[in-house]
Amino acid sequence: TSKFESPENLPIIGTPTVTPGTSNNNKRIRPKKQPPKIRGFLSKLTLRNYLSLSNLNKSAAREFRPFVIPVTTTSIGRISGYIAMSHVASSTLGTYDMAAHQIIFSIFCCLTPFVDALNQVAQSFVPAVFEAKEKSHERAMALRKTTSNFRKVGVGFGAVLVFLASCIPLISSYFTTDLIVLERVNGAIPGVGLFLALNGLMCAGEGTMLGQKDLKFLRNMYAVFFFAVPACMLRLKYRALAGVQAVGVGTMWATFSAYQVIRTSIWHLRLWQLQRRTEREVVEDTRQQ
Repeated sequence: TSKFESPENLPIIGTPTVTPGTSNNNKRIRPKKQPPKIRGFLSKLTLRNYLSLSNLNKSAAREFRPFVIPVTTTSIGRISGYIAMSHVASSTLGTYDMAAHQIIFSIFCCLTPFVDALNQVAQSFVPAVFEAKEKSHERAMALRKTTSNFRKVGVGFGAVLVFLASCIPLISSYFTTDLIVLERVNGAIPGVGLFLALNGLMCAGEGTMLGQKDLKFLRNMYAVFFFAVPACMLRLKYRALAGVQAVGVGTMWATFSAYQVIRTSIWHLRLWQLQRRTEREVVEDTRQQ
């Protein structure tokens, strides 16, 4: 006999073999398929365990606690302006302006996420420079260069958004065929374009300040914006209802873009102040040495 058996005569591993002479001699018994089982940590994860506070990493939660209020007020501060605009459009402006605002706002919401990531990238890169233990001249210059680079990227993103905003007259006809509504949409483009032109700089400045943990300043400013922006929008409403001013969707977006100009200017003035403070600390440490 051969020392090695041919592969077809070898039994299947994990299955019972059949002895010669039986009726099932030429048949192989294959194992039954078992239903798939969840393995790893997912097998122990339940909704109750996921929501249980006993599994919370308290030390990691304490590290994120200082960001809760500033980030929350940032989001609420932005939303308050959008809600106020929609309120003025629906309660004060006519049917044509309200339809134009809906078209403009839909396009606006599609364009703004392009630069929102710049805010998050700045929050990721800036702490590596800002949190360096040694307050040296090289650290101060690296922080200045990092801020400058994010500004350049913000300007580039703003230019791209302005180009996309200039295409609104070409695509607005896909939303409506009403010529009056299209005219009102075109009237709002200058305000939208100005807002988007500065949106990259705004996100770069805000992310850089968050990376430097200037949380109290951001919290206070967005708390002010939470009330100031709706107040300006409601002022337009009352002036329109009193017949003092002809308010349309273009006027409303121009006011909103003015808020963007003020906000962006404040962010970068604050960054200039923080940079001066950092360089001053380097000079003081050098004198002490």
